[in-house]
Amino acid sequence: MLLNNNVTEFILLGLTQEPVKRKIVFAFFLLFYLGTLLGNFLIIVTIKTSQALGSPMYFFLFYLSLSDTCFSTSVAPRMIVGALLKNNTISFSECIIQVISFHFFGSLEILILILMAIDRYVAICKPLHYMSLMSWRVCSVLVVIAWVGACVHSSVQIFLTLSLPFCGPNVIDHYLCDLQALLKLACADTYVINPLLVSNSGAICTVSFVMLMFSYVIILHSLRNHSAEGRKKTLSTCISHIIVVILFFGPCIFIYTRPATTFPMDKMITVFYTIGTPLINPLIYTLRNAEVKNAMRKLWSKKLISDDQR
Repeated sequence: MLLNNNVTEFILLGLTQEPVKRKIVFAFFLLFYLGTLLGNFLIIVTIKTSQALGSPMYFFLFYLSLSDTCFSTSVAPRMIVGALLKNNTISFSECIIQVISFHFFGSLEILILILMAIDRYVAICKPLHYMSLMSWRVCSVLVVIAWVGACVHSSVQIFLTLSLPFCGPNVIDHYLCDLQALLKLACADTYVINPLLVSNSGAICTVSFVMLMFSYVIILHSLRNHSAEGRKKTLSTCISHIIVVILFFGPCIFIYTRPATTFPMDKMITVFYTIGTPLINPLIYTLRNAEVKNAMRKLWSKKLISDDQR
């Protein structure tokens, strides 16, 4: 239930208050965001148009790129525009929408990464049953479950946010609205909500990370029984996944598994997983994946041929 709030808008301080540095932030993060859109768009189009990328792994990669794009979009545009504004304000309703979208697509990415780990585990440890266990129907149901799970997580976050009364300070020393920052502005005791935050976001990050790393340890251990060529291909795929998992979960665990306290480096750490990871993921999955690179080459060669024939 929404409590009686006197605050109708918040002021986001962004990454810096210095005019010159704000222009640098605008230029750099605009390039980063455009790179994120381009890289993930290329993966989405390539997977959708290439028959060679028809396995469940690429089905999940499609949704990972989609969630990366939406996750970055929930944060980056406002951050980029805010770097040019003298007074970067965000209305209470816009703040709530950002909390919902940020946590929805962030948790969706976590769940998709878990599905990708399950896919690799079945493919490597249960190869004879792979096609039956990871059929298109099963994969589709798993993705639907991931979307529902993301809905549940973001709903909890918004319930916690709306239960906070704001009646005084409205300056957020951050570039986005998140529950950690809002807890500091609430004019009520957050003794109960703070453990709920840790148990919701923090536990999801930590438990998911442990599960993922444990699954990849099992997968890598099982490679002893594979041929040298099979080991090389599987290692390339799994290492890509492990890099993505560490880059995403490391900062998340640091931010969400502690009490509602803030440190000077929090904003830069948040930048890493909200802006950096969605930008890096397409590079990791294309540079370390021969199948994706070949599919992209074929896609662009077909486009060039069709353009020449016009």
